[in-house]
Amino acid sequence: MDHLQPGDALIIVDVQKDFCPGGLLPITKGDEVVPVFNHWINASVDTGIPIYASRDWHPVGHISFSEKGGPWPPHCIQDSDGAKFHPGLKLPDSVIKITKGVRFDQDQNSAFDQTGLAFHLHKDDIKRLWIGGLAEDVCVLATVLDALKEGFDVFLIQKATKPVTPEGGKDALEKMKNVGVKIIN
Repeated sequence: MDHLQPGDALIIVDVQKDFCPGGLLPITKGDEVVPVFNHWINASVDTGIPIYASRDWHPVGHISFSEKGGPWPPHCIQDSDGAKFHPGLKLPDSVIKITKGVRFDQDQNSAFDQTGLAFHLHKDDIKRLWIGGLAEDVCVLATVLDALKEGFDVFLIQKATKPVTPEGGKDALEKMKNVGVKIIN
């Protein structure tokens, strides 16, 4: 990861047990992002790059759940086992956690949606973001698009993200390319 430099940050989006095989809303091969991220985490720690990890943290009966008319089955319920980060993800003690999806009146797909993340990153003089996670066509896409709106240079770590559906992933990748996201293989 010789391309990491001061002013960069690594953002890991929602690599939680419920989004991996065996979880309540599993992404096909979602757990395959874990070793990729562990490589990036090690490189980030070695170069002093800050690491952020977002997580869905829904209250019981959240508005995004199908039982309330939303598109998703219940998942990542606060304090549940499924809301924990994947156990293989080697997050350092210095990781900064971003909690989202807690509002009762709306969903928050982006790690930037009313979390204060943009303020924090700008305050710390972060310019470039390296992003991946779950799912590519939902929360990763929303996070990437918001990061661009906030003025960051964005790199998508393609091997560190998986989509809900192959079609959704293809569309999300095309949207990201069209707005200037740099895709890293």
